[in-house]
Amino acid sequence: MITLSILLQAAASLGIAKMGAAFGAGLAAIGAGIGIGKIGGSALESIARQPEASGDIRSNMIVAAALIEGAAFFAIIICLLAIVL
Repeated sequence: MITLSILLQAAASLGIAKMGAAFGAGLAAIGAGIGIGKIGGSALESIARQPEASGDIRSNMIVAAALIEGAAFFAIIICLLAIVL
């Protein structure tokens, strides 16, 4: 409960720049979700067309999803640091 009150007090004193950073963090998370969803859908279509290559397709999908997730995580951390600092 104390954490919530601290967060609410911090949110009351946010400027427009800090709200923009929060908006950027949200956009980074949404973009990563859409990107990983497209990768997963395309991988499933590829496996359905060529089942014998499912191992290679799956490993490439995991690598691509990890790269997207890493970039999104980095963007969210930078945006949150802009809010805190």
